[in-house]
Amino acid sequence: MENIRNFCIIAHIDHGKSTLADRLLIRTGTLDERDFKDQVLDSMELERERGITIKSHAIQMRHEHEGILYRLNLIDTPGHVDFSYEVSRSIAACEGALLVVDATQGIQAQTISNLYQAIDHNLEIIPVLNKMDMDSAMPEDVKDQIVDLMGCRRGEIIEASGKTGLGVDEILTAIIEHIPAPGGDPGAPLQALIFDSVFNPFRGIFAYFRIFNGTIKTGEHVKFVATGREYDADEIGVLKLGTEPRDELRAGDVGYIISGIKSSREVKVGDTITHVDRPCQKAISGFEDVKPMVFAGIYPVDADDYEDLRASIEKLQLNDASLTFVPESSAALGFGFRCGFLGLLHMEIVQERLDREFDMDVITTVPNVSFRVLTTKKEVIEVHNPSGLPAVTTIDHIEEPYIRAQVISKAEFVGPIMKLCLDKRGILKNQVYLTSNRVELTFEMPLAEIVFDFYDKLKSISKGYASFDYHPHGYLKADLVKLDILLNGEMVDALSTLIHRDNAYDFGRRICVKLKELIPRQQYEVAIQAAIGSKVIARETVKAVRKDVTAKCYGGDITRKRKLLEKQKKGKKRMRQVGNIEVPQSAFLAVLKLD
Repeated sequence: MENIRNFCIIAHIDHGKSTLADRLLIRTGTLDERDFKDQVLDSMELERERGITIKSHAIQMRHEHEGILYRLNLIDTPGHVDFSYEVSRSIAACEGALLVVDATQGIQAQTISNLYQAIDHNLEIIPVLNKMDMDSAMPEDVKDQIVDLMGCRRGEIIEASGKTGLGVDEILTAIIEHIPAPGGDPGAPLQALIFDSVFNPFRGIFAYFRIFNGTIKTGEHVKFVATGREYDADEIGVLKLGTEPRDELRAGDVGYIISGIKSSREVKVGDTITHVDRPCQKAISGFEDVKPMVFAGIYPVDADDYEDLRASIEKLQLNDASLTFVPESSAALGFGFRCGFLGLLHMEIVQERLDREFDMDVITTVPNVSFRVLTTKKEVIEVHNPSGLPAVTTIDHIEEPYIRAQVISKAEFVGPIMKLCLDKRGILKNQVYLTSNRVELTFEMPLAEIVFDFYDKLKSISKGYASFDYHPHGYLKADLVKLDILLNGEMVDALSTLIHRDNAYDFGRRICVKLKELIPRQQYEVAIQAAIGSKVIARETVKAVRKDVTAKCYGGDITRKRKLLEKQKKGKKRMRQVGNIEVPQSAFLAVLKLD
């Protein structure tokens, strides 16, 4: 066990985690130069394209140091705030972490958030200054920031470059010398933490685990504590570039188990594996069901594809345990699913994957968060969808989820950022200058306000420098109203939103204007209205396409023209009663792009 080192790489988005992991794999000989491609651990085409890591990836490397062969288990983690639960489980499976900071950008919000998680788990932190080969690198300034944040010595910070391979040997030496070997007793009852799972269409689910105590052998009867299910360990092994079967794994090892599991609900990240005949006393702490933050309806464009969509989402859920879904129906869109996502990026990724991997055309409704409604009978109802709101007469008050948001930016952008957050009903809680020109702002604000376009606006007003991180902060009472959109008096439930009363008029008017541009002109007039209850607060009209029926009247009495126009008017009225309006997909998406 003293020759094993378990560590993960944590950093903000785009600070070069995956590139550095590539270098470590090449340097330790785990990967041939021939097989090398950028971001080798990122298995999805989508991850490569966007340059982000969506799933954690584990791999074992072997490295000789001073004549001794060490086994290094590396877990590469995602950097985006939407995937922070995966990061927390990866951190729980390690004894040490490489904290990667971009020398051109300095410390950002997710860096701090991940660092605090690692410190909470008592991990040994090795600070690495990445991208030292860039002309815009500011090593001295960024080192000051790291020293302020961690309280380490300047000499401990390793200068590195994932692109050129600078500093990789020092990183490997630091991992072996500073990160402690795993503890644990191979003779104790089995206690292993599941930190990830992957679906394989032929063999079912591979659960990745780290053993804290005990030993597991192939063929043993094991139990997953949180779900209570029992399985046989058909195959266990370690993770190299592929999977390598082993007969037994002992305390301190990181590996995988295959036991013919077909459903992702049976494997939960953060669960504990133990033996059925000799179980451990207690499960490893920190397990919680992932809570979705943002909800949206996903509907097939063609109603006949409903069953195909269900199958596609179920398969996607096998690879992405944090996606939740329940069936729902909408008067405007037919049958579909109400899906829960960790955030907007997660929602976008799921949409892309449905399109690419399963070739599904879908319509996504306006995303919203879950609200708590307290009725006059003192009942609490969770509402994920505006159409699920009880009658206004039975509502005592509505509570909405709040978050605690940390924004780190250059000092010159403090004014615009404050204005943005205050416009979004935020409350400034704290302001700390990390260095002379970098400031950390802490806000409490409603989650519903950041769902739409907050992140995009933050990036544009700070010229891309501000970074953002948030944590749930409970529920608070709010003055919310349900805003309905009506087309010719018919409600389109897919466009309904729950919104703060102060913003309702402005938002309703902007939606009406936007829909007027997007809804194609019909043979008759289309009235677009925004209403709160029975009170219409905004209206736009799409004019009818009209034939010039008076063209054949040359001169003569006005009554002849009037007669023809009246005849046309009656026809339009009749048409309007039987006609129905096709709302294009772009109209549902336009609501997200309102500025």
